[in-house]
Amino acid sequence: MRIAIVGASGAVGQEFLRVLDERNFPMDDMVLFGSSRSAGSKYTFRGKEYEVKLLQHNDDFKDIDIAFVSAGGGTSLEFAETITKHGAIMIDNSSAFRMYDDVPLVVPEVNPQDALVRPRGIIANPNCTTIQMVVALQAIERLSHIKRVHVSTYQAASGAGAAAMAELSEQYRQVLAGEPVKVEKFAYQLAYNLIPQIDVFTDNGYTKEEMKMFNETRKIMHSDVKVSATCVRVPALRAHSEAIWIETERPVSVEEAREAFAKADGVVLEDCPAEKKYPMPLFVAGKDPVYVGRIRKDLTDENGLSFWLVGDQIKKGAALNAVQIAEYLISQK
Repeated sequence: MRIAIVGASGAVGQEFLRVLDERNFPMDDMVLFGSSRSAGSKYTFRGKEYEVKLLQHNDDFKDIDIAFVSAGGGTSLEFAETITKHGAIMIDNSSAFRMYDDVPLVVPEVNPQDALVRPRGIIANPNCTTIQMVVALQAIERLSHIKRVHVSTYQAASGAGAAAMAELSEQYRQVLAGEPVKVEKFAYQLAYNLIPQIDVFTDNGYTKEEMKMFNETRKIMHSDVKVSATCVRVPALRAHSEAIWIETERPVSVEEAREAFAKADGVVLEDCPAEKKYPMPLFVAGKDPVYVGRIRKDLTDENGLSFWLVGDQIKKGAALNAVQIAEYLISQK
C-alpha cells in the first residue's frame, strides 16, 4: 500500500499526517506533493523523513494506490487525470468533482458503499459543514424520513486554512495592543466580529457554501430533503458549530432522538442542560466525532426537532473523513 498526499504542507495536508499516524493506517510507503512554494519541505512521519515533491504532469503516481488530495479545486481539476491514469484512487477534498454524476460523494457513516463505484477513479470528500450535519441527520433518518432542514452554521477560522487561523490570532493581538488590524483572509476583521458570508453569493441570494449544504446533503443521503442554510464565520479558532432544525415525516420524540444519536456511528451525545453540558468548539477541537446536544422539540411544528452539533472541521470535516473512506476501501478488498 503506497499512498500520496497532495497539498502536504497545508492545514489539511498536515492533518492527514496526524490522522494517518493516530489510526495506524496500513501503508508501506508515502509520497508527499506540493506546489513550487512547498516543494523541498521536509516532514517526519513514523520516524522517517519525507521531502515534498513538486506536483507535475508526469508518472509520479504510477505506483500509488490512494492519493489524498487537498490542494484546491483548480489543482484537482488540472491534475486529476495525471493522478488517476495509472490506477491510483483519488480522494479529493476540494469542491471540484462533488456534484459530478460519475463521482461518488462519500461520508462513511452514511453512504460508504458509494465509494465502490467510481468510474473516474475519483471519490469526492464533501464540504466540512455538510459532513458534520449528515453524520447526525443519518441517525434521525433511520427513525423517520427527514423532509426539511434549516441550519445556521458558526464556522471557525480553520475553515479558511492555516493562514486564516494565524490571522485571527494576530488580529486579537493587534486589537488588544491598539494596533491597526490587518485583514487579508476574510472580507472584514474577524476578531470580535461575525461575518454572515462564506464563499461568494449566487443569484438566489444564498452563498456557494450554503448551496453546497443543499446539494451535497441530497446526493450523500440519496434523499429529496430540502436544506436551507445560513453560513456564518465566527471568531473561533477551530471546530465548526451548527444549529439545526429538522422536520420529519412523523413526530420523533426527544427520547427517541437521544437514543438514536447515542447509538450512531461517529456521534457523541453530550446533552444535559441541567448540568450545562453541551458541545462547544473549544472542547471539540482536535477530536474525531461529531458532538450533539441541546436536543428539543420544535415549538412551531409537531414533527420538528432542534439540536446543536459541533465537529472539528480539519478532522472529521476534511482529513479524517477522507482517511475513513480509504479504510473502508481497504476493508472491502
